[in-house]
Amino acid sequence: MSAASSHGSDPLRSLLRDIHLLAPDQLSAVVAARGRDLGARETVIYLVDYEQLLLQPLRGEGVPVRQELSVDGSVGGRAFRHVEVLSSPSHGATQRLWVPLLDGVERLGVIEFVVGEVTPAVQDELRAYAGLIAELVVVNDGYTDIFAQLRRRKTMSLAAEIQWDLLPPLTFASDRVVISGALEPAYDIGGDTFDYAVNGSTVDLMVLDAVGHGLPAAVLASTAVGAYRHARREKHDLPDVARVMNDVIASEFTDSRFATAAIARLHLDTGQLRWVNAGHPDPLIVRDGALLHPGPCKPHPPLGLQVRAPDVCEAQLHAGDRVVLYTDGIVEARSPEGEFFGEERLADFIHRATTAGDPAPETVRRLMRRVLTHQADHLQDDASLIMLEWRTGDERQLQL
Repeated sequence: MSAASSHGSDPLRSLLRDIHLLAPDQLSAVVAARGRDLGARETVIYLVDYEQLLLQPLRGEGVPVRQELSVDGSVGGRAFRHVEVLSSPSHGATQRLWVPLLDGVERLGVIEFVVGEVTPAVQDELRAYAGLIAELVVVNDGYTDIFAQLRRRKTMSLAAEIQWDLLPPLTFASDRVVISGALEPAYDIGGDTFDYAVNGSTVDLMVLDAVGHGLPAAVLASTAVGAYRHARREKHDLPDVARVMNDVIASEFTDSRFATAAIARLHLDTGQLRWVNAGHPDPLIVRDGALLHPGPCKPHPPLGLQVRAPDVCEAQLHAGDRVVLYTDGIVEARSPEGEFFGEERLADFIHRATTAGDPAPETVRRLMRRVLTHQADHLQDDASLIMLEWRTGDERQLQL
């Protein structure tokens, strides 16, 4: 007999009734109470911090006290990293079940369930419950600062606050494409950003580096992203998207400020990749572990300084290709000995991580950590990256 049957009602339906008048600060307590109805003696929500280094427990009335968990050094962290359900011993005859907290395929954190026995039926029920909890976290996040405060481990600059609020979800996946991005420094990012949209058989994506630092760079970047989204939603072709962005920056920032950008569009049916280079590094293609430069592409001046329409560059992807758009803070990261991180090291890391079975968001997370380590944890410039995988089959790694 299921827990739902023994209690005479469906706990998931009860939770759905509860949430209509649920204050965000009550979420963890209500989730724990309904978890008991499902047979979980304890239920704890953990949210990952902005740097994706720690899992922070969401406290609440009736919720057992827990300490933060290391993403790289705990069972809960492993469940987060590899998007898999794991179990570990608890006190007495109970078991801990660690279930990734996913919004679609976006990794929000993990949930710890303490249960008497881990059976396939229990796993299925709690996996479904975790999916509902993730949706509640996402919905309530729009009404409260509680989750944002939990995710930060130190003071965030105003520029970084603007940039994080501007970002799309860090990960998207369908049966044909996986997109994952990251940026650093998480608490002091200035002019680096990225954006993407999936519209039918077309994927638009962009990475941008606004000149300057701090708040002025963040304001310029947010204006550029707004212009990009406007032009994209008006269904402009790539040269016109670049023109709209260029004209907005040139008219609103009269002190010769600019932004470099790679603005790309992928047709999912054919694998045709087109992009515009606005004073920015071209996309890189990683194919079968090898780094490919997609061919000569005439660079164009940065956005805000253009006087004519840019050329459109093209490349034909093969199934399984990975496309990387990045800012110079990635490849120009310099070690204490003066060695650049470089494109070859970037491609080699991606190949090794994917060969080891890391899903795209974990590959990107670890890559950003590797870039920081290369610089002895002292970031010399903002660094952002967005990676697209076309028909690799690895999107299944992001499913529970």
